[in-house]
Amino acid sequence: MQKLAIVLVVAAHMAIGGCAGLSETEQRTLTGGTAGVAGGAVIGAIAGNAGLGAAIGAGTGLLGGYLYGQHEQSRQDAYQRGVTEGYNQARQQSR
Repeated sequence: MQKLAIVLVVAAHMAIGGCAGLSETEQRTLTGGTAGVAGGAVIGAIAGNAGLGAAIGAGTGLLGGYLYGQHEQSRQDAYQRGVTEGYNQARQQSR
C-alpha cells in the first residue's frame, strides 16, 4: 500500500510538471483524464475490475476536460470581443 502511495505522488508531480507548456484546454483535458483514471480505478476496484474502471474513467475524464476547456475558451473569446468593441465605441464617441 505504501508503494502505491509513492507511485501516485510521483505520477501526480510528473503530471503537474508536464503541464507547463500546454494551453489551458490541454491542461484541462489532461487534468480531466487524470481525475477520470483515479476515479474510474476506485469505482472499478469496488465493482471488481479496476483496470476497466480506469480505462472508462480515463475516456470520460479526457472528454469532459476537453469540453470544459473549449467552453472556457469560448467564454474568454467572447469577453475579449466585448472589451475590444467597448474600447472601439468609446474611441468613436470621443472624436
